[in-house]
Amino acid sequence: MTTPPQLPAMRIKSRWFRSDAPKSAAEQASAMAFIVWRVAQQMLKRMRGAQFDIDAGRPYFDFMREVLVFLIAISDRIAHDRLSAADRQAFTPALVHHVARTLQDNEDALLGPATGAATHADTFVELVNEVVGHYAEFGADPEPPADAVGFHPDFGFVRYLGARLEPTLPIKDRRWVIDQVMAIETPEAVGIVQRSMRDLLDPAAPSRPRRGTLSGD
Repeated sequence: MTTPPQLPAMRIKSRWFRSDAPKSAAEQASAMAFIVWRVAQQMLKRMRGAQFDIDAGRPYFDFMREVLVFLIAISDRIAHDRLSAADRQAFTPALVHHVARTLQDNEDALLGPATGAATHADTFVELVNEVVGHYAEFGADPEPPADAVGFHPDFGFVRYLGARLEPTLPIKDRRWVIDQVMAIETPEAVGIVQRSMRDLLDPAAPSRPRRGTLSGD
């Protein structure tokens, strides 16, 4: 596989327009859900640019689901460090359900509604409940990058994402996906989630220069 072309840096505005007004955990989760969705789409776009075949339709959503769960797991670990227990219990479920609704809207539009009693959103929530527990077995990187903000996943955490993405790709691409995800795709994605969580949860914190800058209003 080749390094993806130099795509424009994703612009994510993660500071509130009216930062003096207190924001509820539900409002913070709604803004973060939009960011998580954008970051997952960008990762998929970059993987396609690196010549991974992720076809429109079911393969697209299989890939997106796994990346979304990974980003939710990162967000939840940061929330654990930065929020009270009560606020985290409000934030994380709201984040999951906002992302699930966006996913369902897109899947319903492109693939049609799910057959059976469970909706596309229901299936995603079940996946989150299962897989976030797997990510909980991994910890923080003991030597995070200098620009890391808050929780930074360790080697096993990120490698597990690559392992879960393998079966979503054609056989010809599977041997390359772990290296691509670990070395190229996750550093920027994790960094955007870290900085966005900091900005949304602590709007009084001083802003730092960053590559990715989505509005929380």
